[in-house]
Amino acid sequence: MTASRQIQLMRRFIVAPRWLQILIVVVLALGIVFRFINLNGKVYSQQEIYTSLRIAGYATTVQLQQEVFNGRVISKETFTKYQFLFQKNANHTSKSFTQVEAPQYPPFYYLVARLWTWFFGNSVPAIRILSAVVSLLVFPSLYWLCRELFKVPLSLPGIAIALVAVSPIHLIFAQQAQAHVLWSVTILLSSAALLRALRLESTRQKQQFRIYNWGIYAAVLTIGFYTFISTFFVALSQGIYIIKFARENKIVKFYLLASLTAFLAFLPWLIVILTNLHPFPSSYEFLSPILLIPSLLRQFQNIFCNLNGDDNPFFYLTVLFLIVIISFSINFLYRTTHEKVWFFLIISIVIPVLFWLGLYFLCGLQSLEPVYLLPSYFSVQITVAYLFSTQLYNGVFWRRTIWQSILILVFAIEVISCVVNFQTPTWGSEYFHYGYPQIAKIINQSSYPLLISDNYNDNYEKLLSLSYLLQPKVRLQLVKFKSIPKIYPGFKNIFLFNPSPTLKKEIEKKYQSQAKIVYKNQHTSLWKLVKPSIRKNPQSLNTLMEGRIGILGSSLRWSQYLQFRIAK
Repeated sequence: MTASRQIQLMRRFIVAPRWLQILIVVVLALGIVFRFINLNGKVYSQQEIYTSLRIAGYATTVQLQQEVFNGRVISKETFTKYQFLFQKNANHTSKSFTQVEAPQYPPFYYLVARLWTWFFGNSVPAIRILSAVVSLLVFPSLYWLCRELFKVPLSLPGIAIALVAVSPIHLIFAQQAQAHVLWSVTILLSSAALLRALRLESTRQKQQFRIYNWGIYAAVLTIGFYTFISTFFVALSQGIYIIKFARENKIVKFYLLASLTAFLAFLPWLIVILTNLHPFPSSYEFLSPILLIPSLLRQFQNIFCNLNGDDNPFFYLTVLFLIVIISFSINFLYRTTHEKVWFFLIISIVIPVLFWLGLYFLCGLQSLEPVYLLPSYFSVQITVAYLFSTQLYNGVFWRRTIWQSILILVFAIEVISCVVNFQTPTWGSEYFHYGYPQIAKIINQSSYPLLISDNYNDNYEKLLSLSYLLQPKVRLQLVKFKSIPKIYPGFKNIFLFNPSPTLKKEIEKKYQSQAKIVYKNQHTSLWKLVKPSIRKNPQSLNTLMEGRIGILGSSLRWSQYLQFRIAK
């Protein structure tokens, strides 16, 4: 595509028509409202539990397990102390950020969240609202990136912002107490800052302004490193872009200087990661390679649609429609834009996908988290926005009408996905916690309930998450692995939550009871202890009844004899 043809095409969507402006404003307003409603309506996930522990100053769960899994009967309020700021000396505070169980999660987000809780408290809505507020920074950051890529003021950036505003996957990140949404902001800002620095290199500027421009990129990249470790792969895609298009040595020199500055600033935490690195688990769970590609396509489909309706034929038609739109958008971008534009967006899609696949072959199914594909999500949405921005003004009237209808349909699918997901107890990606509301309902409806569990298979994280749904009347008795609790009298309903095979077997043996399953899914189980019913022998029962009748007859005869003697 020639440069003059590209300029003519860009001029067609410099200013959006009135109807499109209204549509963008309405969709953006819905996206903002969605971020701040129902913040307390979802299960507080295990990852969010880890956030609360880090905010409170508990870098590891060793102390929690020692103080809680001791066989004593406790209430759910016992867990609340681990959600409050842990007031210790400076030495303990430094250890809480250097000796952590999960060093792959850098501390910047947790420091920001800790400061936030000082002012707004540590309740579930208070912590989640921080992510909702930070998510608003995604919109101006995305606008800046689109301006640097396409040099257009309104139409394309407006459509891209609207697509992100009601995207179900971005709404999930905007309502979770995790670092994902802050990482989203750093992804967009680092990309925009890099393109800005490259653009200004083509103009005459003083050395101090050049240092300032590249310093912005280095600062944002450093914040990205301290927010999420996968920023390395964002930097990798940006480095490949520089290698391909940097024609002057001074540009390469300033890029390397900025990247090296960010890396050296992150080096202290990199040492923490290497010091606290845990070995990979010895057993993995893998998908068939045939199923891996559909799983990847499902991740990209979740950008626009997350209806959780695999058994609905309409769901598969929607998935096919969205995959076709994404594929056509990428092809259209490649055919109609400058190489610098399409290469930047496509490399930002490919590198995270390769990283996602590499994690899968290294760590198995537990690595298939959608957050690793966040850079790809933004690039796909910008690409789709570019397609709509050009097609809404290109061609004859009936063709423009079709593309306008498709745009409205995509917005409608996104909004419907958000509304449907508001009505579920967990987000679609949080399948580990899907059964918690039903388990809590079973326990809460019983009288004098006792919940028994051990710290087998990371049960402490699951119990912390479940405790937010339990009523104050519920009591818990937690023991260490291979320990058997002493069940005290006074409890009418005794439940076992995710018990180890040893715990279940020994409790049944010690208390002469049977553990019957009352709820089970792929990741969670709840059992109830019941006393076995005594089956009496009918022949023995008849003999017993005959004996009792005989005794009664003898008693009657003896009573009659006494009455006769008294009468005489």
